[in-house]
Amino acid sequence: MGYVPVKGGTQAIEASINRLKYERIKDREIIEINTIMSTMRGMVDQVMSESSLYSPYLAALAIKQAEGSMEEAVFLMRAHRSTLPRPYYSQTVEPETMLVERRISASFKDIPGGQLLGATYDYTHRLLDLSLIEESQEENLRWLQHYHNQLKQIEAFDEVKYFPKVVDYLREEGLFETHEVDNTPPIDITKQSIQFPTTRSERLQVLTRGQTGAVTSLGYASLRGYGQVHPTVGEVRVGLLPIYVQHPNEMEHSAEDEFYIGEIRVTEVESFVPTNVKNENNEYELELEIGYGICYGQNETKAIAMSILDQCLEHPESNFPTHDEEFVLLHIDSVESTGFISHLKLPHYVTFQSKLDSIRQVKKGVQKVES
Repeated sequence: MGYVPVKGGTQAIEASINRLKYERIKDREIIEINTIMSTMRGMVDQVMSESSLYSPYLAALAIKQAEGSMEEAVFLMRAHRSTLPRPYYSQTVEPETMLVERRISASFKDIPGGQLLGATYDYTHRLLDLSLIEESQEENLRWLQHYHNQLKQIEAFDEVKYFPKVVDYLREEGLFETHEVDNTPPIDITKQSIQFPTTRSERLQVLTRGQTGAVTSLGYASLRGYGQVHPTVGEVRVGLLPIYVQHPNEMEHSAEDEFYIGEIRVTEVESFVPTNVKNENNEYELELEIGYGICYGQNETKAIAMSILDQCLEHPESNFPTHDEEFVLLHIDSVESTGFISHLKLPHYVTFQSKLDSIRQVKKGVQKVES
């Protein structure tokens, strides 16, 4: 008798999976993975960031398989990531080596190297572009040809430049505290569960792979009133970072033994946060601290919110929830949060019946007393 519900459950699950596939292909339309990669940068970047796996192709595949569901796509990527070997770790990436595509500062109008607007929706009209309904490949090709011709004229007088960091100039003025380089190896949270209190390397890892909406929401909460952290964005950078690994057979590290294996597109943010600190005379004076944010792809809102939370979590003495690392770090993980909520759809027959029985007994006892 025990196998009857198992068999029935298996058939129901198979039917559900078949229905899922039917819903995806019933209109007889197929979206190519390359199409997703080329036209849905925002989704691809978000999935890569939240899954901690830099692969635009696999992210696009996950989006196709999940029918555009971000939480399901991230879940698929996280699951795939857990099966991959980890043969080595890359060398420390220096942000100064970024090939910048976009660079702006909200703190200074004129910054060394200049502002570079790059590709962004910040300056577009938030109106539906109805011309996209009739978009044609021929028109796009003509536009691309014209644009490429313009770029060739510009590139003839241009050269590859590395942009200096805005905060370095403020440090030279003594406006920011200079810290010694900490070469302590970071804790890999994908191989070791976080323990509270956490190190900064753990916090930054959780924040950078946190659910975009959750990180943004908590950053907004801190900005709006929970701690009243109101930073000024010192610099937003979007660009390509080169990745190097050390030769596996070399015991001692040297620059000659590093091998270039590729590049990743990231968004990096440094926010300047005003704080009041006591000086030697036990008087409060204004100082600036840095909040740091970085994530895969171009996701500036998340990176800015991350920089806010980074600075908040550096001050656990505050009583606001956005300064509580356990509250923040355990609630922004997309797989953990969606998984825990989704588990409510699973059978809870025994526990719920137990609660019902308790309520019925109480009701019966009240009726007896009233009678």
